[in-house]
Amino acid sequence: MGRFVLKKGKEQRAILTFDAHGDLTPDEVKTLIVQSLDADKASDIISIPLDDKTGLADHMVIASGTSSRHVAALAEKIKDRLAARGIKHVRIEGLSQGDWVAIDAGDVIVHLFRPEVREFYNIEKMWMPQGHIGVLEGLQA
Repeated sequence: MGRFVLKKGKEQRAILTFDAHGDLTPDEVKTLIVQSLDADKASDIISIPLDDKTGLADHMVIASGTSSRHVAALAEKIKDRLAARGIKHVRIEGLSQGDWVAIDAGDVIVHLFRPEVREFYNIEKMWMPQGHIGVLEGLQA
């Protein structure tokens, strides 16, 4: 059972429960997403912990596809694999163009880019903890 949580500093308080992740924890959802991206040949997969940055999500996953079609296919596969595990309320933006696709999977936010679009926006720099160059995930996520 998932829950909507109000976070203020280190304090958190559940304000409403809902079944957003089925039986999966946010870490397990992140792992499922990273494994999906790896299986479907996404490149430069990174995971950024958001614990101390925002209360909107626990993790951000960023990856690149080789083309707009590949980026869109990666997003669709993530949605299908999450749905198969009981996570039905996944929102996807940017799918029709496939340059930058954002996926809201509750406690995990996913950004998929074509390489040149990713390089232009460089969102890793904004969200990566200071002093970290990047964490390549893979199957050990």
